[in-house]
This record gives sequence, C-alpha cells and structure tokens, in this order.
Amino acid sequence: MTNGAGPLQIDGVPRFYVVFMTTRFQSFPDIQREAPEQLAEHVATSKRLHREGLLLMAGAFLDRPGEAVRTMGVLVSPDEAQHYAENDPFVRAGLVEEWHIREWANIFG
Repeated sequence: MTNGAGPLQIDGVPRFYVVFMTTRFQSFPDIQREAPEQLAEHVATSKRLHREGLLLMAGAFLDRPGEAVRTMGVLVSPDEAQHYAENDPFVRAGLVEEWHIREWANIFG
C-alpha cells in the first residue's frame, strides 16, 4: 500500500486505479432503504481514505436510471484499489454483482 504521497508515476505519467462496481440495487433510494448500515460504513471509509489522499474521487453513475446502480472510485495504487474493493461493506455483504479494477493514466499529470 502507499503512504498517501500521491499516484504512482510511470514514464512521468501519473497512473491511477479505478474500481468499478455494479451493485444489486436499482436505485439510490433502494440502497438507503435496504442497506443503510453498509452505506454508512462505505461513506465513512471513503471519506477517511479521501482525507488520507488514497481515494481521490468516488461516486455513482447517474445517467442510466432503471439499471443496476454502478459506482467507481479512483485510487492512487493497485494495492489500495484492491484493498478498497475487497473490504467494501457492500462487497463483504454480497450486495455487489461484479467489480473490477482498471489502470488509468492522466495525461494532464
């Protein structure tokens, strides 16, 4: 895991690791109603990791209502991304259909 010093750099280009998750829920109100404990833990953990500089951005996609809620988080290392996904309260509770991590390079450095 990283010490929060920032993203991994390869050939001068910052690399980030994006965790994509597909939940078992059809809407955010469904999540609030059916999994309030997991939601509270997820938000608290995400805010802590953000303060520590490990989770740069996180949130849900909003452009496809009626489909399963999909989320993403941008982390600074592959180890942090793996740990974030595996320890997510929704994953631990079996409330995520699928998740994966993709490496992403930021051309704006």
